[in-house]
Amino acid sequence: MKLRWFLSGTVREATEMCKHVGKLASSQRDLLSPQAFEAVNSAQAETQKAIDDHVDNETLRKRMAELETAANKWLKPYPHSEWRENVEVFLVAIAVAMAIRTFFLQPFKIPTGSMQPTLYGVEYEPADAIPNQFGRIWDACVRGTFYHYFKAAEDGELIRLDAPEHVLRFINKQTLWVKYSGQDQLKSHAIWFTPDEDPDQQAKYQRSAGLIPGRTFKKGEYLFKTKEIVGDHLFVDRVTYNFRAPERGEIIVFKTKGIMHPGMRQDQFYIKRLVALGGEKVSIGNDQHLRINGVRLDAATPHFENVYTFNKIPQNNHYFGHVNEVTGRKVGRYGLAEYFRDEQEVYEVPPRHYMVMGDNTLNSFDSRGWGDFPRENVIGKSFFVYWPIANHNESRFGWGQR
Repeated sequence: MKLRWFLSGTVREATEMCKHVGKLASSQRDLLSPQAFEAVNSAQAETQKAIDDHVDNETLRKRMAELETAANKWLKPYPHSEWRENVEVFLVAIAVAMAIRTFFLQPFKIPTGSMQPTLYGVEYEPADAIPNQFGRIWDACVRGTFYHYFKAAEDGELIRLDAPEHVLRFINKQTLWVKYSGQDQLKSHAIWFTPDEDPDQQAKYQRSAGLIPGRTFKKGEYLFKTKEIVGDHLFVDRVTYNFRAPERGEIIVFKTKGIMHPGMRQDQFYIKRLVALGGEKVSIGNDQHLRINGVRLDAATPHFENVYTFNKIPQNNHYFGHVNEVTGRKVGRYGLAEYFRDEQEVYEVPPRHYMVMGDNTLNSFDSRGWGDFPRENVIGKSFFVYWPIANHNESRFGWGQR
């Protein structure tokens, strides 16, 4: 009989009620009068005694009602308790998300095309046609493709374009000014698009959209019509390198802080392929192959199977091994003014430092231009591409990137 009684819902409810009231009374002790604190404490003690004495359920419910009456009378209610609970849940969720981001998985967006075709950055293409609303939603969610367009309401002329502005670091805004027929004042229209770190982005976007000052247009004509394909979004594994050092050929994310070069900002994160470790001697042959301590890397080297499978004709955004200044001429944004001018030049990596290079060797700002960086700059390694799920080229969704 006692066993059934102890398992009853009434006892559990009474126990929880005593704990809750006791916690509230303790937290408000400095706010309550001695009379109020004693009344609540006495009602709680009576309920707890009823639980300990194994009274029948009817008597226990009576003690619970007395405790509830005392608590409602003397304890101070928290204002906006519903809001407080929602805020607490929200803050806990943020704390959990930040902990996951800091110690386990960090989301990262590929900003440029320096790792293509392994990982893609933001791209712009002319849009042949604009899908219907369902098609645009599908393309945005699945393919990471967004359409930017504007249909002219009247005949007019494009007068000028303002420089792009950063808005909350997540999006760019560019304002274009048009003059419609029969109107003296200029009319402004905003274009919203994803920022990347390529300084030629404005020119790329304007070319793809056909935005050329002085261009005239007719009513009902598209003033611009282009599509933006977002860069790959992936999770960075922040756990593995706590237990082992990075290995050659792995795709790593690192901080740029401390890398001294006129074109290098100090507050960014880069993603490249690790090619050399501390203490190694590195050179780039005219055959587009790296040499580490005199040993030539090729397609049989782990993690370089794709990098060294290429045609002899160099192509941007395709695998072409690694080029020095002789074979690549001006490479990337700033050229190869610092290191690897020819295959005779050897770079010795300092201890506890790394060298990295982009897979898009004809357009990658990497260690060929600015050298090495300390291992403490490493954040983690590429783990899982979670968006886009599919795209116009081939799907990189998942952890298959090599």
